[in-house]
Amino acid sequence: MDDNKEILKLSNIYKSYKSKNETIDILSKCSISFESGKFYAIMGHSGSGKSTLINILGLIDNDYSGEYEFFGKKISDCNENTISCFRFEKIGFVFQDFLLNDNLKAYENIMIPMLINKSILPKDRKEKALELLERVGMKNRYNHYPKELSGGEKQRVAVARAIANNPDIILADEPTGNLDEHNEQEIFELLKNISNSGKCVIVVSHSNEVKKYADRVLKINEGRVEDIK
Repeated sequence: MDDNKEILKLSNIYKSYKSKNETIDILSKCSISFESGKFYAIMGHSGSGKSTLINILGLIDNDYSGEYEFFGKKISDCNENTISCFRFEKIGFVFQDFLLNDNLKAYENIMIPMLINKSILPKDRKEKALELLERVGMKNRYNHYPKELSGGEKQRVAVARAIANNPDIILADEPTGNLDEHNEQEIFELLKNISNSGKCVIVVSHSNEVKKYADRVLKINEGRVEDIK
């Protein structure tokens, strides 16, 4: 029985930027849907619109035309407060540069999203952070600062932070861009395991390695999303 369900749907999304006297189309008639429990890879050349698409999916960029349905609700019908709640409750972000707080230990970095999550009591935050570190294979490094961690270890902490509030969606923008081949494979394997647990994982990457893990590989070409796997 297939338990996957459609949770995100973009219909005829158009996004452009103005540069001096010309308009540059980034996304044009972009239509795509995403399901829970699947790993998606988004590829394309630099400047093709990959990060723009991630920002739209992540409810960071709302300046576009077309329709975005987020768990069945039209984003165009939602106010900023509702959109912020969606972003907080439903989405976890992973970035190329890790974006860890250098002054906080590994487990403390993971606790940051929990600080405004009323469902996690203050007394439970550290225990949950340690459980997440164990899940990403970093249990023995919980007390280390980012400067004491390798690139791969930092990204594992960043992934643990992204899933701290148990979001339905993980958006990863070039999560292995600063990693060597071995660590790249480990991060993709980790993200694959997260998708296998029922989450929707969407990864932007230049690396062909991601194709081995993705259930669906998409390429942005001339502003449109095309399947290549």
